[in-house]
Amino acid sequence: MANPYNAPAPIPPAPRPPDTRPLRRRPRVWIGGVVLFVAGTLVGTAGNGGQQPVETKVKPATTITATSTVTATPEPGPTVTETVKAAAKPRPTVTVTKTAVARAAGTNSGGGSGSQDTTGTCSIVSSSGNCYSAGQFCRNSDHGATTTTASGAAIKCTYSSNAWRWSYV
Repeated sequence: MANPYNAPAPIPPAPRPPDTRPLRRRPRVWIGGVVLFVAGTLVGTAGNGGQQPVETKVKPATTITATSTVTATPEPGPTVTETVKAAAKPRPTVTVTKTAVARAAGTNSGGGSGSQDTTGTCSIVSSSGNCYSAGQFCRNSDHGATTTTASGAAIKCTYSSNAWRWSYV
């Protein structure tokens, strides 16, 4: 009895002998070359698709230059001086002078918003010199500080809504 696992392997067929004819004598090579040549010619001639060439005309570039001059500093208003004399008989007379600068009509600062004033009574001002208003963020150095808005309302730097903000006292 023969073991099927020990059977001899089948012998592969003998390799085909190389074609001894040169490439120029093989008909399949000629047919393939002619087909590629004809396909390339058809693609090359149908490249424009019957469209007319478009001529482009270069237009000169237009440059517009605008110059604007804005003065942010208002003209100074008139100065009002009030002098009060205190009469004290045993001492020499004391003179107290109050000086106030009247605001010129229609002038405001703060970039045209009109909500902030650089000449207000606020004791703490922003880096740009404007008074703070309620709702704005506080600097680290202002945490817990109290000041007034440009209109004179008291505000304090408090921690609310995960941020330090100015809020009304």
